[in-house]
Amino acid sequence: MTTVTLPADSNQAQGLAQYAIDFIGGKYGENIDESVWERIEQFHTDSVMCGVSALAMQTNAPSCLREEALTYPDPKGAKCFGSSVKVAPEKAVVANASAVREWDSNGTVFGYNPAIPGHTAGEFGHNDFYGVVVAAAQVTGDVCGKKALRAMICLDEIRGRLAEVFSLKSYKIDHVVHGAIGSAAVYGALLGATVEEIESAIGMTVAHYIPFRAIRAGKQLSDSKGASAALSTEVAVLSMRRAMRGFIGPKDIFRNPEAIFRFFEPTTGVDSKNSKNNIDITLGNKARWGPGKSPFDLVLTHSGKDFAVCGMHFKIGLYEHQSAGALEGLVNLLTKEPAIAKGGADGIQSMKIVAYEPAYGIIGDPAKKDPKTRQSADHSMAFIVSRMLQKAIKMGGVPASNQEAWKALMLAPQDYGKEALFDPATRALMQKIDFAHGGPDFDAKYPDGIPTSIEITLKGGKTYSSGLVMYPPGHARNTSADLKDLLLTKNKMLGNIVFNEPASLEKFLKPLINIKSLQPADLQDIYSFDWDNKRYNPCIDGERPKGSAKLKHLLSGSDTLLLRLGQEGPEFDAKYPDGIPTSIEITLKGGKTYSSGLVMYPPGHARNTSADLKDLLSTKNKMLGNIVFTEPASLDKFLKPLINIKSLQPADMQNIYSFDWDKKRHNPCIDGERPKKNARHC
Repeated sequence: MTTVTLPADSNQAQGLAQYAIDFIGGKYGENIDESVWERIEQFHTDSVMCGVSALAMQTNAPSCLREEALTYPDPKGAKCFGSSVKVAPEKAVVANASAVREWDSNGTVFGYNPAIPGHTAGEFGHNDFYGVVVAAAQVTGDVCGKKALRAMICLDEIRGRLAEVFSLKSYKIDHVVHGAIGSAAVYGALLGATVEEIESAIGMTVAHYIPFRAIRAGKQLSDSKGASAALSTEVAVLSMRRAMRGFIGPKDIFRNPEAIFRFFEPTTGVDSKNSKNNIDITLGNKARWGPGKSPFDLVLTHSGKDFAVCGMHFKIGLYEHQSAGALEGLVNLLTKEPAIAKGGADGIQSMKIVAYEPAYGIIGDPAKKDPKTRQSADHSMAFIVSRMLQKAIKMGGVPASNQEAWKALMLAPQDYGKEALFDPATRALMQKIDFAHGGPDFDAKYPDGIPTSIEITLKGGKTYSSGLVMYPPGHARNTSADLKDLLLTKNKMLGNIVFNEPASLEKFLKPLINIKSLQPADLQDIYSFDWDNKRYNPCIDGERPKGSAKLKHLLSGSDTLLLRLGQEGPEFDAKYPDGIPTSIEITLKGGKTYSSGLVMYPPGHARNTSADLKDLLSTKNKMLGNIVFTEPASLDKFLKPLINIKSLQPADMQNIYSFDWDKKRHNPCIDGERPKKNARHC
């Protein structure tokens, strides 16, 4: 057997934890095919070069998050790209993951594996999470390069297989959740966490931090879109660290009826006549909210070559992956029909691109024909194709081979910069493009391939067609391109944005490419380079937004969601939330019954007018204060500035929460005994 199955009726959170511990720990032996090692190294190197070049061009979100991270020094932490200073590991992770994702040019997964029953959900995902492994290696100091690569394979296996069994996008949830789950499991396994601690971290990640696709909605996209994976991974690592300190999160989260998996795909209380789009989700459907299995079995590979990472796809330059088929079609036309480029933009009458859903919906939105931000331009089929065609026209033609043409036309960050964004020649070409949905025939071929065709009609009436493109260069099923050569060209293109000298680029690239042979000490500086001597680039987007000059740290609060868990019929329900409609009856053994009648506004309720609130709160404050302070005077000293906060001066606010911790009243743990803190790297 080369796989392990986590059945739907098992605790899959614990199953993932055990898999991560076993796989990374080497339980399954040295049975990973060499092609898998090569592929994971290529994806990791590709992601790092995307990240460091995004920082070198002063992109906003990565720069903000890197600057923030450097304000959290931690000698036992991890490092940001281009830094030798260790910071809190979750801060290094959020900064590095944001940079990796900024160009939207690193690896992609479509979550489709028909070879495994039930593994065809088709969820998106990207290879944004490798920095979690490097952070763990830098925290522990005992992870060699081969173990790091093994952990990266594990992380991609978890998130890749989850993408195959549960489609987050179907419920307007952002795809990064699967990567966050994998991040928690792998970070915990590398730091020596127990199965139960990893289960807690996964539970916290899913219960507390679910991002919705609101970050991707609208005509123009913001920093939140590119930073989504980073922010989710930050809280995954933070949740893991909290779990190792003894914090207990929700258990068995995949079978929890109120977590996203069974909430959106219930496995109980469903009428067989109803589809999953027509389910009684009211609290009255008790079976719906009761015990049940998760919506899927989960199959994870541990040996051989059929790992999820081997089904993931590269981007040969900067573009939204759904456009790769159109770009391959364009390159084919340009190499076979030189007249297209030589005739220039004026010689082109029209272009027609035909593709599948979701490509048509995601990058064919009419609003994307007028992108005003880089993030919207790289999700615009019309802009992406026009930009590559414009490069070919400027060159007067392209090399004869497909391989060399891709290298010559490779889209770079500058192709989406402020000047390129509003380039009149590119905009003129965009207006000549008609983007059509290919219908069921095209849709049926996705996500096995990227079914796309492109036609270019010249002004003389001649029409050239690419035919159907399924597996463009970079696609996991492509067999015609020299992938290693294309990735080397891309690495150098991005590296030349960062480094002034070829020797400096080579020095940075060498350990990335040879990571499998590195010792633990080598991983401490694998992301480091001389930041002060990097190549200067103006901000690609013109000018970064100015941050507040007064606030160096922004702390985000979290809203509280109030869930009403019971029902007492429509008469009571109608009175809530105006009040808290409740009644209580007490019946004595002699048969006498006493009823409270309807209570609407108890003491403490905003609409209560009968209670002396100040007196009640004073009593509560003293009750709680006596748990903390041994002397009434000490309690009064602490309470006084809180009660009189309106009259305090700025200096008084510095110590408003301070008291003598060492002299507080001793109380045994109220719950008997706290969970023991994991002594290792928590």
